[in-house]
Amino acid sequence: MASNFAARANQALMQSSPKWRLAIWLLLMLSASLWTLQLWQNGARVQSDILAMLPHLQQDKLTERALNQVEATLADQVYIALVAKDETKAISAAKLLMQKLEADLVARGKQGALTDIRSADIQLGEALGQFYFPHRFKLLTAPQAEALASQNIESLIEAATAQLYNAFSYANSNLLAQDPLLLFPANLLTLAPSSKVRASQGILLANQGDNVAAVVMAKGRESAFNPNAQLAQMTALTQGLDAVKQSYPDITVLKAGALFHALAATQTAKSEISILGLASLLGVIALVWLAFRSVMPLLLAIVTISSGLLLAVTFTLSVFGELHLLTLVFGTSLIGIAIDYSFHFYCERLSDTERSAKATVAYIFPTVTLAFITSALAYVGIGLAPFPGMQQVAIFCAAGLLGAYLTLILAYPLLAGSRLPAGSRPLALAGTYLSSLTQLSKRFTTPLGMGMFALVILVWCLVGVTKLTVDDDIRHLQQSPASVTEPENQLRQLLSGGTDNQFLLVRAPSEEALLQQLERVSPMLNAAIANQELGNYVSLSRYLPSHRKQDTAYHLQGEIYQTQIDTVLTSLGLDENLKPELQAAYLAAKTEYITPAAFFTLGAGKQLAPLWLAPNEANWPVSNGALNDDGASAEHGADQGADYGADYGADYGAIILLGGIQQIDTLKARFAHDGSVQLIDKVADISAVMGHYRLLTLKLLALALGIALLLFSLNFGFKKAAVVVAVPALAALLTLATLGLTGSPLSLFHALALILVFGIGIDYSLFFASAQNHGKAVMMAVFMSACSTLLAFGLLAFSQTQAIHYFGLTLSLGIGFTFLLSPLILTTTLALTTNQLLTTKKS
Repeated sequence: MASNFAARANQALMQSSPKWRLAIWLLLMLSASLWTLQLWQNGARVQSDILAMLPHLQQDKLTERALNQVEATLADQVYIALVAKDETKAISAAKLLMQKLEADLVARGKQGALTDIRSADIQLGEALGQFYFPHRFKLLTAPQAEALASQNIESLIEAATAQLYNAFSYANSNLLAQDPLLLFPANLLTLAPSSKVRASQGILLANQGDNVAAVVMAKGRESAFNPNAQLAQMTALTQGLDAVKQSYPDITVLKAGALFHALAATQTAKSEISILGLASLLGVIALVWLAFRSVMPLLLAIVTISSGLLLAVTFTLSVFGELHLLTLVFGTSLIGIAIDYSFHFYCERLSDTERSAKATVAYIFPTVTLAFITSALAYVGIGLAPFPGMQQVAIFCAAGLLGAYLTLILAYPLLAGSRLPAGSRPLALAGTYLSSLTQLSKRFTTPLGMGMFALVILVWCLVGVTKLTVDDDIRHLQQSPASVTEPENQLRQLLSGGTDNQFLLVRAPSEEALLQQLERVSPMLNAAIANQELGNYVSLSRYLPSHRKQDTAYHLQGEIYQTQIDTVLTSLGLDENLKPELQAAYLAAKTEYITPAAFFTLGAGKQLAPLWLAPNEANWPVSNGALNDDGASAEHGADQGADYGADYGADYGAIILLGGIQQIDTLKARFAHDGSVQLIDKVADISAVMGHYRLLTLKLLALALGIALLLFSLNFGFKKAAVVVAVPALAALLTLATLGLTGSPLSLFHALALILVFGIGIDYSLFFASAQNHGKAVMMAVFMSACSTLLAFGLLAFSQTQAIHYFGLTLSLGIGFTFLLSPLILTTTLALTTNQLLTTKKS
């Protein structure tokens, strides 16, 4: 059926006019150009966000909200540490930097690149004191609660007396009149997270050996992964830091934040696009010129590549609305594949110079069509991966191949009509190579030769595959240079270990139950810190005691204000007239509680609001804050709450940020059997998904080989079809074995590359299986095709991004093996035909 369809299509092509075909092609290219221009004008863009490449995890609604909240809270933050030999210079440098950044923000207004420029919040303590003081009767530190529970009020009186006679005490007459035992100041101090940092003159400071680091923070107005925003943010930072350097030449600058990783990724991708793409293009041009010695094949090669790239961009933008930089890096390989059709066309013309361009297209049409379909299906196989970025690669390359295929069918019959110079030398070289392979294959067709060949391949594959390891770590998708990671690691150490990507999600059916769960988890995390499993954590339990804990504190303080009030006032020498006021205030506080709703109306509370996940987010005050790495809060500019809608399930949830994780597995084990606490590790979860799809991709490859065998059996018969399919199958197996022997771990990117090895390898096999009397032309075309493909994918193997390196290395090995093995199809076919003739004659 497939052969009949191809024959009818071929006949229709022969009857159609080359001028009409060219007109259709020109109309198609013009339409694609206009549509692409329209898409750009309507907001299509180039995307550099590496997160856009990641697979989508199947999570429950609360977990998904928590992931989105953490990413939105910590994203686009910029941290600058100015390290000086003395504190005064560090503070002055930080103030100068903040002044320059704020001046840029004022000058640019809404166009300012960096907002929320800050360091330490000197008003935070005062705001918290004003909020918590009315609730002082429901707050107790652990030592205070223990003293009251054991009715050891004397120890509290002694502590209060010591404070009264301390020259640096925070006690005053107003505070004593309302809190005679001075319990509240100690409770206020517990709200400040333990940290290596301190504040002075409104600047956050940390010691670095004998030096002092002043930390300045800011937030990007737009995403750090937006190339235009990157440029604007870096310009503002550079101007500010240049001013600091001019005034304080000895200052050392440390930087951290997604901006610097995104900038490094953008620069690397742009550099690789230009270098790899240019090298691939020049290589293809050199191949065409050396083979055909004519300007027209060279021009048509460029036209073929250009039309392929045009349709690739058009389809990708139409489907996704954006084009990822890594898609363009992968897409440089399209140059080496799209040009294959041009090679096969001109090699066939060299083998029969009397044949017209139209007749040549008609002659290769069935094989080229089948090759296009198999290659496009191979890219579709890549598109099955759960990576939006890899799906873009699939669409980009499949559409690019379509553009090259349509150019061959529609434009070549007229544009390639001129005759070629004599091309006997390239064909002669191809013929010599084929003859050598034929002689070699005769040795393999003997029982001894076949046995030796099979033994070598078997040993190679067995040894290599047994040494093969797997590595699905998603962090291989992008690795920032040391110039970015080393300063960031130093800054993280300054800020008490920083905040890691992993966090705890605590859930409960009600608000009170959630607060009690947070109180239960905190001692477990303190134990983890004591065991050096964890560096620090940020939890709302520090700021929001449960009603149960508040009631306990209230009843314990009844010992002071109902039983021992006379003793307290006498021991501290206070006026007895304070007793009625204190007791009245104590009784009035019985029904007043610290609640999340009230806390999140505070400036400090709004900054911590991203850690709270109520069932109806819209009912809660919107967070304008983001948490900085030392556990303090920082303003977050985006309105998060309104994005969630009204219904996200009945559970309440709270996020506990973790920092300085040293033993992730031990930490996971602490909560492994706790259904209300979940350690969210997006990196590990995505890596697990990658492992799953790696196995699935290899299974799909095996299935594709089986389907190809059945389809080709209809055209070639089972024996010949088995040989055709055996070439890419053996090439894939040898590639895996070689990866094992060289110590390269197997990942999803290797598996995806093997899909392409199959798609491209089938092309080579099909052309040799259909060669008939044109073996030299096919050999030359396959040689040029393999060279151009190896140029494209071989260059990808030198990429600094490990995922692209894996992809390129696997394809280079696979295509290399396919090129070496595919000519054996012709010699094996001849051997099978000869044996069949001999058998027929004998019978």
